[in-house]
Amino acid sequence: MNKEDKTLLTEIIHENEKPDAINIRKNGQTILRKTSPFVDIVPKENNQGLDIYVKENTLLAIVHVPVLLVDSHIKDVVYNDFHIGKNARAIILAGCGIHNDLHDNSEHDGIHRFFVAENAEVTYTEKHYGEGNGSGQKILNPITEIHLQKGASMKMDTLQIKGVDDTVRETKAVLAENSTLVINEKILTNEKECAKTIFEVSLEGDNASTHVTSRSVATENSYQEFVSHVVGNGKCYAHIECDAILKENGQVKAIPEIYAKSPDANLIHEAAIGKIQGEQLNKLMSLGLSEKEAEEEIIKGFLK
Repeated sequence: MNKEDKTLLTEIIHENEKPDAINIRKNGQTILRKTSPFVDIVPKENNQGLDIYVKENTLLAIVHVPVLLVDSHIKDVVYNDFHIGKNARAIILAGCGIHNDLHDNSEHDGIHRFFVAENAEVTYTEKHYGEGNGSGQKILNPITEIHLQKGASMKMDTLQIKGVDDTVRETKAVLAENSTLVINEKILTNEKECAKTIFEVSLEGDNASTHVTSRSVATENSYQEFVSHVVGNGKCYAHIECDAILKENGQVKAIPEIYAKSPDANLIHEAAIGKIQGEQLNKLMSLGLSEKEAEEEIIKGFLK
């Protein structure tokens, strides 16, 4: 990696702890791979992705699997499968950084599947970032599939705050009994950027639960769409929240769907979309901030 690659990498991997295992992909090719006694990384055929194995009873494994695109006219598709062993605990940092100074589009489509065994725990962070002065678009289309076995848990944090022109983000999850899924999504769009997120969660087992929180800010002429489909098949719990702030001509659409297939399913959906309230602005402006500075502080706190 050169200096520019390392700078781009710091935008998607903010982690002081050294990883036990790492795989860095640049322009469709692996440029660095390291494994450990507790984590194995096996490349798929045709360099189209990885199988990552975290062994049973691992106390804590830290795994980094970032992707960099630094050339124009690239469409990179990768299939990564994460196999988390029984009773294991893992922290996984992923995401993609794109630098595009030219006129052709750069696109990364990452398909990640998680197979989380009984009583295992996963914390998964995925950050997306785009930069560059070219007219070519920076496109990211992540798909995440989650399969939680009995008693398993997963926390997923997704962040997109700069420079992605177009994205469709899909997350699909199936939860067995006593499993838990928590998702926190934060998105900022500006100019003419478009972002669509789709969540499909099926609560299959008794006492399965999920909490999905989406916080978004749409400014200038950007557009965002939030779609959720949650199905409760038994005694289960789901809480879906969509909160959005609009500025200038920004637009946000929320499309919730909750489907209780059992009288014991407890499913909740909340959505709030609107501009920054004058009371909030006035309070900060009374402290000496300009209106623009006050708006920036409110957005920063909203997406923190």
